[in-house]
Amino acid sequence: MKNLFKFGFLALALSLTVVACSSEKAAEGTDTTAVDTTVVDTTVVDTTVAVDTTGAAAPAAATPAN
Repeated sequence: MKNLFKFGFLALALSLTVVACSSEKAAEGTDTTAVDTTVVDTTVVDTTVAVDTTGAAAPAAATPAN
């Protein structure tokens, strides 16, 4: 009777191990999570070009004194 319980428990433990290991492989390819990869460019570009018609050179940038 003791051997029947031992072998029954051993069979149950082995079958659970086999089921746990084999179920992971089936779930490996069933990932259906979709990821939105759309990128929206919200940068506004100023296309207006200011043309200097006075012919004078632009003044040099002032640097702050220390």
